Amino acid sequence: MIVVDMHIDIVPNRNSKPAILLRESYREGKKVKKRTIANISFLTIAQAEAFRLILKGEQLTSVDTLFEKVASKHHGHVDAVLMTIKKLGLDKLISAKSCRERNIIVAVIVARLCKPDSKLAMTRWWNDTTLPELLDLEGVTEDDIYKAMDWLLDRQKRIEKKLAKRHLKDGDMVLYDLTSSYFEGVTCPLAKIGKSRDRKRNTVQVNYGLVASKNGCPVSVDVYDGNTGDPSTLMGQVHKAQEDFGINDMVLVGDRGMITQKQIDELKGVDGIGWITALKTGAIRKLVDDGALQLDLFDERNLFEFAHGDFPGERLVACRNPALASKREHKRESMLEATEKELEKVCAMVERGTLKGRDKIGVRVGKVINKYKMAKHVVLRIEDNNFSFEFDEKSIAAEAAIDGIYVIRTCVSKKTMSKEDAVRNYKNLTNVERAFRSLKSIDLMVRPIRHRTEDRVRAHIFLSMLAYYVQRYMLEALRPLLFADEDQDSKATRDPVAPAKRSAKALEKARTKTLEDGTKVHSLGTLLHHMSTITRDECVQKLAGNENNTFVIDTKPNPKQQRVYELLGGIRL
Repeated sequence: MIVVDMHIDIVPNRNSKPAILLRESYREGKKVKKRTIANISFLTIAQAEAFRLILKGEQLTSVDTLFEKVASKHHGHVDAVLMTIKKLGLDKLISAKSCRERNIIVAVIVARLCKPDSKLAMTRWWNDTTLPELLDLEGVTEDDIYKAMDWLLDRQKRIEKKLAKRHLKDGDMVLYDLTSSYFEGVTCPLAKIGKSRDRKRNTVQVNYGLVASKNGCPVSVDVYDGNTGDPSTLMGQVHKAQEDFGINDMVLVGDRGMITQKQIDELKGVDGIGWITALKTGAIRKLVDDGALQLDLFDERNLFEFAHGDFPGERLVACRNPALASKREHKRESMLEATEKELEKVCAMVERGTLKGRDKIGVRVGKVINKYKMAKHVVLRIEDNNFSFEFDEKSIAAEAAIDGIYVIRTCVSKKTMSKEDAVRNYKNLTNVERAFRSLKSIDLMVRPIRHRTEDRVRAHIFLSMLAYYVQRYMLEALRPLLFADEDQDSKATRDPVAPAKRSAKALEKARTKTLEDGTKVHSLGTLLHHMSTITRDECVQKLAGNENNTFVIDTKPNPKQQRVYELLGGIRL
């Protein structure tokens, strides 16, 4: 008998753990046979494979004796955002020449998307990522960021001109809206008490207006005192578009609080400017009372066009949204119920004698009706020692009659724009509102604003706009992996008045929280966090003669992460 070799056999064992056998092969005459020497099934598969290598004559060494991992930094999320910035050419849009200031601004934009925080916290965070390495920003401090912001503000007009040239042309729709963000501190001259969109009453704020293309791509932003009214900013944006951006012909889209009659009268004196807005509730009620807007016309359709002498040369498009009507009815009933409950408490106080005097009763009642905004529907009787109230059913019925009704107002001709498209184009303002939500929410955290000087506040908001510019393209590119609806083409043809409905595919994603391949659906934030598990590790070889030999290795992307790179690589302007 001649022994040929010794080896390991791993034998499947139905539903049980595989059998691991140490065997030897031997020759008897011309035949090769084998026999089992030992059953070593107590070993793990990994141990068995190592044993197999030893039997083959290979030398095994502990991983720890070969190399040591000395540093590990998060890489995938910053790499994905930087990839998007380069695909968009935003870095070159900020400055054609590479410089430290440009790299700092790009790094801040990346941080805004991956980990929005204060400037000081930002520098701490990015040192745990490959961002300083990728942008050659070792040793950047908070003061360096402030200096780069000052540098950016000096370039804002040039950058906005480039964005406008890229996304706007003569004859385009131009969206414009204004919002506010509350302010921490009182030293900035821009910080004033005004109409708060953050529901932060009696808190100083700054206002800023965003100009965007029809599809919501941000082009420019201007910052105003916190008590600046919306309409007063409109004409400045018109002149900016014409004089700075060279857009001589455009259709300006603004809400009813932005494009008022005074602004319309001014716009009529500017060549090449069309506009789309909506009527306020009082104007709609007047049209109904005059019989110009006949509500029974909504019995057969939810949209029709009409004209009126109070709006010469203009088109009025009346719409009725039943879902909106139901929502407003429910809200009004809730507010009336809450008002009644509070006013009954006042009645009880007066009856008990704990609240006396016409003035004191009036002040207490005023707090209630102002809180719920129901003063127009309540009839009050206030005396020194008596108080009573009742609801004005006629007023309530008049308001209920126009629930869900809104009227689009435009000077754009029928030949240029159908009544359906007029409604759709007005509703495109939701793209600006979406931008404001992203800027203010946990996505980009433009608020609270803590900077003390006007220029720093302006630079902070402009930086946030640039971050939203990148985020918007990422959201569009990554729709297949997000909760977002992928069916965007139907927006151009669906009923412009009916409530927007998500596609069946989007509803299924929301219901199951999974994609068709069985993997999890993400928000952009959680997807970027998942990308951060791609790390860049620095290792040192420990073999003799190679003590100082280091090498870097990146985590291999999993299928989901690889798909992110593929989708971002397909971004087109």
